[in-house]
Amino acid sequence: MDIRKYYTPIQPSVKFDTADVSYVEFLPDARLQPYIYCYWQRSRTAAITENFTYRVVADGCIDIFFEQDSSQHCDVMGFCSKFTEFPLEGRFCYTGIRFFPSMISQLFGIDAKKLSNRTTPLQDVLPDAAAFITRHVHADMDLPEISTQLDKYFLQVLSGREIDPDKRFYNALELIFSHKGVIDIDKGLDTGLSPRQLRRLFERMTGTTAKTFSQVIRFQSLLKETQSGKSASQVFLSMGYYDQSHFIREFKNLYGLTPAKAMQI
Repeated sequence: MDIRKYYTPIQPSVKFDTADVSYVEFLPDARLQPYIYCYWQRSRTAAITENFTYRVVADGCIDIFFEQDSSQHCDVMGFCSKFTEFPLEGRFCYTGIRFFPSMISQLFGIDAKKLSNRTTPLQDVLPDAAAFITRHVHADMDLPEISTQLDKYFLQVLSGREIDPDKRFYNALELIFSHKGVIDIDKGLDTGLSPRQLRRLFERMTGTTAKTFSQVIRFQSLLKETQSGKSASQVFLSMGYYDQSHFIREFKNLYGLTPAKAMQI
């Protein structure tokens, strides 16, 4: 399953570059694009003491990231059921790898549930990947140079792994994406999996239950609708939110701001 055909994770804060803070994305090798959404870099070159708060909204993805000046300190941020904020001070240059939902589990055979709602040292999860980044990524490299090194590593991982997931899980994932997360988990995901099997597979592959994952995809689908010029108030009922208070509460939990404040930024 090529998730890229169905889903584009949105991080609203990345479009608000300032004079001193920038964000850039770079596609991986075409053979890796079904697994890795992008390589990314968030940086500030000016030595400013004022904190910059980097807000990451829930998007269902798992990211590996590191500070380029100290690439021996790599972390992995698992599935998050709410927004996350990182206060950053002074100069910084963070580089990351954003994996599509379930794909870090596919590539490395790890249990995504163990990573959920936390940031974990990559050394504790994927020591070989952490060692590769430490050896091959240096402070003076730009993102295209880094991506070339990362491509080599992940292509090697891909070539040595037979990826044969449960097709019933992929069918369930496709249904959630095609319905934009607006789906009855008990009735709409009849792919041959029992409720217990469905929960176990989703937790292991995505880091959360099918219900919570669907909520995040619904939220992301709503963000995409607002990017096309529609207001949140125009689309929230069609996205399955049963009333405005329910919508505002869930949006704030996943974004970190109320819809009204988020749309003013």
